[in-house]
Amino acid sequence: MDRDEPPVQPHPNGAAAGGILATVLGTGKRLSVNGGPAPPAALSYHRSMPSRTPVILDCDPGHDDALAITLALARPELDLLAVTTVAGNAPLEATTRNALRVLTLLGRTAIPVAAGAPRPLVRPLHVAVNVHGTSGLDGADLPEPGFAARPEHAVELMRALIEASPEPVTLIPTGPLTNIALLIRTYPRLLERVSRICLMGGAVGEGNVTASAEFNIWADPDAAAIVFEAGRPLTMIGLDVTHLALVSAADAARMAALGTRTGRVFADLLEFFGRFHRERYGWDGSPIHDAVAVAHVALPGLVRTETCRVDIETTSELTRGRTVADRAGLTGRDPNAEIGLGIDRGRFVDLLVGAVAAFA
Repeated sequence: MDRDEPPVQPHPNGAAAGGILATVLGTGKRLSVNGGPAPPAALSYHRSMPSRTPVILDCDPGHDDALAITLALARPELDLLAVTTVAGNAPLEATTRNALRVLTLLGRTAIPVAAGAPRPLVRPLHVAVNVHGTSGLDGADLPEPGFAARPEHAVELMRALIEASPEPVTLIPTGPLTNIALLIRTYPRLLERVSRICLMGGAVGEGNVTASAEFNIWADPDAAAIVFEAGRPLTMIGLDVTHLALVSAADAARMAALGTRTGRVFADLLEFFGRFHRERYGWDGSPIHDAVAVAHVALPGLVRTETCRVDIETTSELTRGRTVADRAGLTGRDPNAEIGLGIDRGRFVDLLVGAVAAFA
């Protein structure tokens, strides 16, 4: 998820990492550059129906990540193959637990979950508590996980699912791009099996963690640079569009009025999430950043986009993580991204309420 918070706390495990293709960022979970292990027999890899888009959601739940998961499961256009997690809104242990809790709430414990990178590729990890709380998902009575995460690293789960899918897979990363960069660098041959990457992150004209940058890209700009240069069709759902995707207190009340446990949980989560945005921006509601990326994959046309060249600043600390969008073609470089600029907010909110209503 993208974050709207300047105050970030360095995590004690955020030492610089090297040798990312050997032992993955201190986890002890090894990645092979020559094919990797076979899928575990215990996992029955899901094969999508031809009419549905197979997707993998790579996230760091996160209030809006929780709604992104819910929307991905509810939309008939999408076939959610797995949820993978990365450190971002909270440390990896917390984001993984939150993914398991959300899927348990929704009764979808057959969706495989795997933990990925516990910190950025080469920089210290920063996490924040002032938006999402100490758990990363404060504010509601979520159930304890009803199942466990897969034992393999997120990159290995993605590899196995991409290889097993009869159709190319769409990746939807809504946190720092560390896992996606690791997948690209470790298994470059799989890129032809990746249909597209639709990410939440970046911005054309604003920042939130700094004056220059959005959090997900700022958190791991080196990973973002790898992803933007990968040569696959890429959509950047940035702050320019997600700050228009506000879910108001009245919209949250619609979820509460559903009379279901899921509706009540999301209404409570949105109440907690909205406090920061009222204090910081004076908004009546919260931007549900990550669900916009899912909605754009499910329903092309919901988000207004244009195509241009986007480069990632990795050198300057003043502008670290800035997504430099050359909309005027001044550099003469070929476009490499579709960027989101507008959204039908009313329709988007209806999609979220409808998704929550699909679960008891």
